[in-house]
Amino acid sequence: MNNRSDEIPYAPERDAGRSPKTSAEAGPEAVTQSIDDEEIFFDALLTPHRSLPPQGFIILMLAVCLISFIAGLFFYLVGAWPVVGFLGLDVVLIYFAFKINYRRARMHETLRLTRGDLTVKRVNHWGEVKSWQFQPTWLQVVIDDPPEHHSQLLLRSHGQSLAIGSFLSLEERVDLARALREALAESRSATG
Repeated sequence: MNNRSDEIPYAPERDAGRSPKTSAEAGPEAVTQSIDDEEIFFDALLTPHRSLPPQGFIILMLAVCLISFIAGLFFYLVGAWPVVGFLGLDVVLIYFAFKINYRRARMHETLRLTRGDLTVKRVNHWGEVKSWQFQPTWLQVVIDDPPEHHSQLLLRSHGQSLAIGSFLSLEERVDLARALREALAESRSATG
């Protein structure tokens, strides 16, 4: 297993010919295609789920501001003017909490299985890229059986392990493990 960091941040839109897959879709699917004479058996983009879209964030912040303004006006009129500052602080803290949440949503992992290797790229919320390569012949996809809520999905090879999809739900991790095992079996039969 090789561990190296790329200096150029990974951007999904740079990979022409691939359609990114998100955790919100039906689940990861094995893909067999040929790009530059390299057969691809599995290609997936894993992203954390965020339930509030940016438009919803704007509506939520407008509602919080309106409620804080009305409550602040009431407290100001009854003579409790110091409360206005705390209501304003609440608005600022809610705003920054959501901004941190959206920044963490930038994190993603890509998995690409070819005849020669399985490449895992992980981009954290700061844009830093780490990459691992596994030889498919010796690779094991491990998840608890029966899976529990905290069960990790591990790629194991030559005594080393890498946890992937930690931000996915249990069902998504199980689906990913099944699809990855099928793709590995297909790649092994194609090479052997």
